[in-house]
Amino acid sequence: MANKNETALEKFSSGYNCAQAVLYSFKDDINIDGNTALKMACGFGAGMGRKGEVCGAVTGGIMVIGAKYGRGENEEKTATESTYTKTRELMDRFETRQGALVCRELLNGCDLSTEEGQMYFRNNDLFNATCKKCVGSVVQILDEIL
Repeated sequence: MANKNETALEKFSSGYNCAQAVLYSFKDDINIDGNTALKMACGFGAGMGRKGEVCGAVTGGIMVIGAKYGRGENEEKTATESTYTKTRELMDRFETRQGALVCRELLNGCDLSTEEGQMYFRNNDLFNATCKKCVGSVVQILDEIL
């Protein structure tokens, strides 16, 4: 059986985005099926719909934290504070490791919303050079803080 990091990198390498890969790798921990995880996270890849905002791996990680610790109906407000604390910890640790939280900063200004940016991404192998490391970092951090 593959570990979460292997699962995430396999999903990511097979064409799913960074947010999908992270959320999918924790599906059993948060009691959702794989298809639901992939659908929920689909819009968050490449910094949210290729906008280059917060890294999709990080937003996938935040979804994991929310699903595991977030406040639902008829639950105490302390769940919100616990979720916020874990979210900040994930974000702070990721930023320390990777140097930024924002996708376009992680990709040195590459604009994934344009054909030119997507070509630059491919030609410079940013998938392997940057994005796989981001996915792996989030999975590792989540494993440590969950």
